[in-house]
Amino acid sequence: QVQLEESGGGSVQPGGSLRLSCAASGFIFTDYPMNWVRQAPGKGLEWVSEINTNGGSTYYARTVSGRFTISRDNAKNTVYLQMNDLKLEDTAVYYCAAGGYYCSGYVCHLKPKGNLSDFDYWGQGTQVSVSS
Repeated sequence: QVQLEESGGGSVQPGGSLRLSCAASGFIFTDYPMNWVRQAPGKGLEWVSEINTNGGSTYYARTVSGRFTISRDNAKNTVYLQMNDLKLEDTAVYYCAAGGYYCSGYVCHLKPKGNLSDFDYWGQGTQVSVSS
């Protein structure tokens, strides 16, 4: 059974930090790029960050670049998101999600990643609340 379980969310003041974790099981973790996406109240899904299968390449949304760091530990089947200098607009439910590509043979195409259904697997999310 595939499971992605996020943890580490909570309440923090602007400028504070949180570290999110996502423990994966039930699939070959090392075969999948991993993502963090988020959904603020009343808004659509926003892609936040991606890390490739071996952790050698990372990508960030412009809104979090320089403040967030994604990492993964393949030995522990876990992906992390270190969030520093948090802002009010970072308030959202954060999800980790696996995949996000449509592949046919050797050719893979990036999916929009605007919905959880664009990913192969996703968790139930963890709440991050930034307020003064």
